[in-house]
Amino acid sequence: MNYEFAKRLIDLVGAVVLVIVFSPVILATAIAIKISSPGPVFADTPKRVGKNGKLFHPFKFRSMILNAHSLLKTDPKLKKLYHQYKKSSYKLFEDPRVTTVGKFIRKHSIDEVPQFINVLKGEMSIVGPRPYYPDELEEQTAKYPQTKKLLREALSVRPGITGYWQVTGRSEVNFDKRIEMDAFYARKKSLLFDLLILLKTPWAMISGKGAV
Repeated sequence: MNYEFAKRLIDLVGAVVLVIVFSPVILATAIAIKISSPGPVFADTPKRVGKNGKLFHPFKFRSMILNAHSLLKTDPKLKKLYHQYKKSSYKLFEDPRVTTVGKFIRKHSIDEVPQFINVLKGEMSIVGPRPYYPDELEEQTAKYPQTKKLLREALSVRPGITGYWQVTGRSEVNFDKRIEMDAFYARKKSLLFDLLILLKTPWAMISGKGAV
């Protein structure tokens, strides 16, 4: 059994099992989002870059106010915040758009749970690099031109819900280091490496270390 076939089989079985295991969390989160702020349960997030550069829409629980992503770019009140967002490798450690429930589910990665749908669709894997925004890649590779070759390696595999970067610092790691880690994962991919990452994931979720 080759790696790709085994990984896809594990993704399919694992996604179904984990959706069942997380069903109480999924239900509780959906209710909390609906009663705490106006808007849908799922976030209206922009498309991300998947395997071989193919764009897809990731499913996420809504952790921000309505139209948060478009407001960041168009609302004059958030102009300074948008510049800060781009300057800090597309991360904000203090983001006024995040709701009260959103802060909790982001810290513990609960907002990512609906991405099991993307796994079932074949757009993502349970383990792999985190998917990037298209404009993030354009601007960050211009800022760090040495990462272009590494990016091609990172995009040779399906992005994941959890991965090497996610369990090793997350948002405390800048883009250039993150892309190095993603390329390293793509180069060294194996079922054993995936297993080691999965074993580290529960602590990363519970501790919330590096999450924004």
